[in-house]
Formats: sequence, structure tokens, C-alpha cells
Amino acid sequence: MSNFNVRILQTRGSSFDIGLEIGKFFKDTPLMNSFEAITKPEIDYVNLKSIFSSISPHLLEELEGISEGVGIPFNKAAALFSGYDLPRVAAMGCSAVITNEYYVRNYDFSPFLYDGLFSLIQANNSYASAGYNLQGIGRHDGVNEHGLAVGLHFVSNMEHTKGLSAWTSIRMVLDSCSSVNEAITLLKELPHSACYNFSMGDRKGRIAVVEASPQGVITREHSDHLTCTNHFQQENHIHKNRQSIEGSIRRNNYLQGIQDAELTQAELVYKFSVKDSPLFFRDYKALFGTLHTFSYSFNEGKVVTTIAQSEQLLEIDFQDWVVGNDIAEIQMDGLIENM
Repeated sequence: MSNFNVRILQTRGSSFDIGLEIGKFFKDTPLMNSFEAITKPEIDYVNLKSIFSSISPHLLEELEGISEGVGIPFNKAAALFSGYDLPRVAAMGCSAVITNEYYVRNYDFSPFLYDGLFSLIQANNSYASAGYNLQGIGRHDGVNEHGLAVGLHFVSNMEHTKGLSAWTSIRMVLDSCSSVNEAITLLKELPHSACYNFSMGDRKGRIAVVEASPQGVITREHSDHLTCTNHFQQENHIHKNRQSIEGSIRRNNYLQGIQDAELTQAELVYKFSVKDSPLFFRDYKALFGTLHTFSYSFNEGKVVTTIAQSEQLLEIDFQDWVVGNDIAEIQMDGLIENM
């Protein structure tokens, strides 16, 4: 077994200041080499600026802060951290249940390509949010001050093209959308680089899965509950799935079996995070090991999260944090199988 840690970052202020803190976290870490390996040396900055300026201009300021925090030129920071125009990314595993009460999901991949950072941020010009960072400014999953929770699920690299990564898209949704309806509208406007599911719910009781590809977006909705893994389910989209989706179907069937059990938030998190769960994986060498579980209660405004094989269940009253009360925790500690 190996120690596995996730740092907790809490920061408020300008987008530049937030970026500066993120940059300091990454400076002189092995993650910089990981980012170098999965990004292009240069990207079309003019096009990137056009997209960001029209949707999330504050993220350009955040990238400037990251540039200074890491100590690299801005264009290099944009290539490494923006999530724009990435080469094809290896498959990730993610499973989620969304009900009118809770949003719960797992993220499965490799610790070598994992930021190891959970951020609570409150910028002057965007909504406050809490979630797990991916490639600096992006998010695997998270929730914002309006109670909108969202997470990504890789489907395939079918039709892969120049565009935004799913994790940058999630960040844009959290920063600027207050409801599922607004999130769907924004995701229809964004240039997606690959095929992903976006699972989401809000405090008004609306839940949805957005099936997004570079060629278009289809929405799957239900009044009470939805499950989501790593394949498209809408008939017009299933041809975009990978050839082998048996594992994704098995996880989805298991999720459908537990969704009617009327479990509490903590009980659902346990179902996802306990190491002998059908949703918990330890094949880290094959890029399929569970790294974290994230959940949010729409009624209570409470985040409950944990990392792989941790004895710590982090509970955050997010609405209390939004009004200025920081949490005491600075790190989550867990364990993973030896790589």
C-alpha cells in the first residue's frame, strides 16, 4: 500500500490571486512533467482567448496568476492548464447517482495524472464553488453556491477535435450557471473536444445527464433519479460509444439497483467508497483505480467527500463556507494499492 494525499485549498479574492495560489501548489512538482506529457508545446492562443473571453474571461486572469505562481510564460501556462486543444486523453472511469436529494459519484483513473487538490474558491467575478481540480483550472466534479452539482464521465474519443476539455467545461458551468437549465444551455454552446457525459442536479430538484460530443448535445432527464457511467444511452448517440462498454453497463446496472433503497447521503457515499464495493476499483496500473468520492446534498447544502481507502469522511457545510467561514482541514489522507 502507498500513502495517497489530497491537499485542500481555500482561497477568496481576485481570479488572479486564486490562480497564483494554484500555481504555487504546482510549482516544482512532478505534476508539471505529467502536464507536459499530455499537452501540446503550443496551442492556438488567439482561438483560446476568443472562447474564454466570450464565456469565462476571469479564467484568463486565473491563468495569468498560475503563470506567475509557477514561474513560466503565460502562453506556456495556457498550454499546460487551460484544457484547450489537448491530444486524445486515455479513458477514465466515473459512476454517479443523481436524485432530487443527492448527487454522488466516484472518479477512477491513475494517481500519476491526478492533481491531488480539492479547492474551495470564491472569486470576485464568478460563483463560489467546491470541487476536485483537474489540470489546474478544471474540475472533475463540484458544486457551486447556487447548489448546482456537476461531474464528468468519459465516453469516447469519437470525432475528437480541437476544443475544450470536459473538465474546463465543468469549471465554466460551475462559475457561471445557477441551475441545470442554465448548465444545459451553456454546454450546448461550448466546443467539445471529445465525447463525455455530464451528470448534474440542482437544489430546485431538476436532474439531467448531458451527452456531449463534438457534433452535438443530447439531454437525458428524469423527474426523480438518474444513473450515469461511461457510455451514451440515447439512441441517436450510442454509435459514438467505445466497442467495449461491458464494465460501464455493469456499473450502471448496479447503480440502478441501489437508487431506490432510500439511503442517506453518508450511506450512499459508503456504497461508492468502501473498497469491496462493485464501484471501487484498484487497477491503478491500467488507469482504472478509484481516487475519490464526491457527494452533495441539495436540501442541506452539505458536501461529503473522501479519497481512496481513507478513514476520513470530510463534511463541509458549503453555504456556511460561502458566507466566510473556512473549514479547519488542510489535507485528506488515504491509501492506494502499490503501483
